[in-house]
Amino acid sequence: MRAMSNGIELEYDTFGSAEDPALLLIMGLGAQLTMWDEAFCNPLADEGFYVIRYDNRDVGLSTRTDGPVPDVLAAMGGDASSATYRVEDMADDGAGLLDALGINAAHVVGASMGGMIAQAFAIRHPDKTRSLCSIMSTTGDRTVGQPNPDAMGRLLGSPPSTREEAIANSLATGEVLSPFHFDATKAAERAGAAFDRAFYPTGMARQLVAILASADRTEALGNVTAPTLVIHGAVDPLVTISGGEATAKAVPGADLLILDEMGHDIPEPLVPGIVAAIAANARKAG
Repeated sequence: MRAMSNGIELEYDTFGSAEDPALLLIMGLGAQLTMWDEAFCNPLADEGFYVIRYDNRDVGLSTRTDGPVPDVLAAMGGDASSATYRVEDMADDGAGLLDALGINAAHVVGASMGGMIAQAFAIRHPDKTRSLCSIMSTTGDRTVGQPNPDAMGRLLGSPPSTREEAIANSLATGEVLSPFHFDATKAAERAGAAFDRAFYPTGMARQLVAILASADRTEALGNVTAPTLVIHGAVDPLVTISGGEATAKAVPGADLLILDEMGHDIPEPLVPGIVAAIAANARKAG
């Protein structure tokens, strides 16, 4: 399904009953909506939420941006002037999707870059934010949450050009990002399915520069009043744990859940506990 939002089209799908409170899932850098596994979405729907997952702009089946590709290396060096949009614009995309679906407010859950978008959503659209959950993410403060060298190398490696390369790249990346619960068979199946659904590596460069062009949210997070939960892996090599700690510190009254066997992933054995924590935080909103 598609909806017009913020001047673009967003691909989305849903789980559960539209009569239940909405819960908006926002995925991370270069990741399609299918990275929110059905084994994650269905239990949330069983908890009594109308779960909405969607492709961010420049990934999956949502609108792809025209024009020159932003200069990633320049952006990493501090010049992000080539960015075509920022995390804040992507937060407005999510808010526009709720409007298109006739939903006044939602529980907002984001992972990695999606956590950054969720934070910006709560800052920019407090009236649409019933609760906030930021998973394996950071505030935009460049002194926290920085990746270790191996993870950075995987992030900046040459993009794949074939289905076989996409699968091999996913396996190599997953071994770095998921030190405890990496499932090679599932990762290969997921990478192949993602390639078949929509292959657009340029979108990842656009999104990465959008992150680098965006503001430090630390001060603005101090104004967030929605119940907030921050979830982070103790061994996350891509957004290291200080990013989650800084996020929880920035939001008044936020809860911080650190999971010892979680890297930069949402591993299947940990899903029941994560779902329960998200549901408990959402229910604080009434």
